[in-house]
Amino acid sequence: MKVTLDTQAKSLLIIADIQFDQFEHFAEPLAQSLDCRVIERHWGADRHQWLLEFEGTLLQLNYEFYGDICWLSVEREQDVEVLEYLVTLLESHS
Repeated sequence: MKVTLDTQAKSLLIIADIQFDQFEHFAEPLAQSLDCRVIERHWGADRHQWLLEFEGTLLQLNYEFYGDICWLSVEREQDVEVLEYLVTLLESHS
């Protein structure tokens, strides 16, 4: 897995081998390794979107099938530091 932080977009790009039809096999261990709680799970024809919570901060975990792109994002500028911390966790697990 490779991760890239984009502070301007308030997102963390995740490059990994993800199967759309088995997204939960990727997302559940990811959430668990980051010590996140899964709040909601939504999916459609070409996208998964999960709402996660990490120590009071809400995160969106997204995966788009056609672009084969996965990312974590936050809404608030002050929450970007949470993404910075999560990068260190993901890099230590890879």
